[in-house]
Amino acid sequence: MLKITGITLVCLILLGACAEKTDNRQAAGEKTVTVLVEAVRFSNEQTRIEAVGTSRAMQSVTLNPVTSGEVVAVNFEPGQKIESGAILAQLDERNEQLALELARIRVEDAKKLYDRYQKTAGSGAILPTVLDAAKTAYQTAEVEYKQARIALDDRIIRAPFTGYVGIAEIHPGDRVDPGTIITTIDNRDGLLISFEVPEIMVGTLSVGDRVAISPWNSQDTAAQGDVVDIGSRIDPLTRTFTTRAEVDNKSDMLRPGMSFRVSLDIKGKNYPVLPEIAVQWGADGSYIWVVSSGQAHRVSASIIQRQQGKVLVNAALVEGDLVVVEGVQRMYEGVKVKHTRREDSQEQKMDRTVKIES
Repeated sequence: MLKITGITLVCLILLGACAEKTDNRQAAGEKTVTVLVEAVRFSNEQTRIEAVGTSRAMQSVTLNPVTSGEVVAVNFEPGQKIESGAILAQLDERNEQLALELARIRVEDAKKLYDRYQKTAGSGAILPTVLDAAKTAYQTAEVEYKQARIALDDRIIRAPFTGYVGIAEIHPGDRVDPGTIITTIDNRDGLLISFEVPEIMVGTLSVGDRVAISPWNSQDTAAQGDVVDIGSRIDPLTRTFTTRAEVDNKSDMLRPGMSFRVSLDIKGKNYPVLPEIAVQWGADGSYIWVVSSGQAHRVSASIIQRQQGKVLVNAALVEGDLVVVEGVQRMYEGVKVKHTRREDSQEQKMDRTVKIES
């Protein structure tokens, strides 16, 4: 008769349990698990920059007279749009007109004398030095005439470009000099918006990137623009660099000097994008389950960025790979799976809904 001791009995029980567990694992390994999958697609990493911007006109100038004198006429109203070359103000020009007339007479007199000497130059009656002196006097008179013409033109203040004039700082009868401000002119067809960008965006931001701006007091006048200039230096105090964007303002709804809320989306590297529910966590980090040849395989996937229910991951994936999004709790390496695409499942639900409504 076989004698069974207590120790032998315990060993037999443990061996039976191990055998039963092995059989269960084998049975589970042969079982096919039904899961919902979604095809991998790729998307760019998105970084949003929000800043406060200050605007200035595309062309802007503060007008000062070139010379001193008395104002005799002011030909504009504040806020008026004027064309390039329009006369904005005039100074007393009587002395300059007389100086121009005197210079014209001197030119005519010098020319007559020079012509007379030229006609007799071959006869020997006029020395070459006298002819040369007459020529020099004629050329000098012409230069003086041009200077007198410039001095007369300086008595008129003209618009250097088309734009809107500001408030008049002078009135008829005022005495002005080159330091006197007459008015300002702004070409508001476009605005340049300057704003500060963190230094970590160096090399990522580029000319041509699209920006959105909106005034702080209203969203109705929001506009779009493009980056046109990027600063070459980092401010050591703020750790930022200046960036400038150009915004169309032909509707004339915006004004130079206004402050704006500036938003800028920067596209980064291209990564696989997956639903958040597809990402699992283990002792060695995050991972996903990928279906290949009817089996599930674990793939490491580190999260790069979250985007509205989706995540960008750094993983060994290609476009079209099938990732498990429902049924991940039943996954283990090599398990056989029967999968349904999430897109197909949604279409079936829509079809069923249509049938019910009909």
